[in-house]
Amino acid sequence: MGRTMCPGQDTMFWSADDVFEIPCGNCGHEIEFFRDDARRRCPKCQHMVKNPKLNLGCALWCEHAKECLGYDPKEKMGEGEGGASLVDQLVDAMKMQFGKDEKRINHALEVLGHAQDLIKTEEGDPKVVLSAAVLHDIGIQEAEKKHGSNRGRFQEIEGPPIARPIMEGLGMDKETVDHVCDIIANHHTVRGMDTPEFRILWDSDWLVNIPDVYPDFDKEHLAKLINKVFKTETGRQKALSMYAQ
Repeated sequence: MGRTMCPGQDTMFWSADDVFEIPCGNCGHEIEFFRDDARRRCPKCQHMVKNPKLNLGCALWCEHAKECLGYDPKEKMGEGEGGASLVDQLVDAMKMQFGKDEKRINHALEVLGHAQDLIKTEEGDPKVVLSAAVLHDIGIQEAEKKHGSNRGRFQEIEGPPIARPIMEGLGMDKETVDHVCDIIANHHTVRGMDTPEFRILWDSDWLVNIPDVYPDFDKEHLAKLINKVFKTETGRQKALSMYAQ
C-alpha cells in the first residue's frame, strides 16, 4: 500500500513535545497547539494566535519530499556548504535581518509554507517562488525606520536593496535574483507584474494576511473577497476552504 500521509503530519511519528500549550497574547488562556498548526483561535476571547514554534521547512530535508511536492527541493534549490539548502540559508539571512522580530519571522515562514503547497500544482520556478516567499517583506523594518510606516509601497521600495545582496551573496543567478526583486517590488501594489511565480507569492501572502486584515468579515464577505483578489485557482480554493466554509 502506498503512503497516504506525510510522516511529518502523521501523529504516529510524533513525540510528546509535538503537542503543547501557548498562552493567548490577548487574555492569557492556554491554547493547545499541534506542531503543524499555523494559528488557532482562542476559545475564551476568540483572538487569533499564531504558533511561535511553527516549522515548515520539512520538505527541505525529508526523504519523501519529491513524492510529496512533485519536485526535489534540493535539486531545485541547491545545497550550500555543509549540505544546507538555499532556502535554509535564505531563512537564516531573513532571521538575521529581522533579529528578535518574531512576528515578521513567523509571517515569512507561514508564507513559505503556503508557497510550498501551491507550487505542487501551480506552474512556476520553485527557486523563485520560495526565495520570494522568504524575502518578500525583508524591507519592512527599513520602511519603518526611513518612512515611519510599514505600508506596502514603502516595503516595495526598501525590500529589493536588502534582498539583492543576500541572494547574490549566496551565489544565486542574476535572472533569479532580478525576478525575486521584481516580485518584492510589486507584492503589494501589482504594477504590471503577472508571472506565475508572482501569482503564487501573492496568494501565499494573502492566505496568511486575511485573518489579520479582515477579522470582522463573515464567511459570505470573505468568499467574495477571495474570489476577487486571488490569482491562482489552487490558492483560491485553499482560501475558501480555510476561511469561507
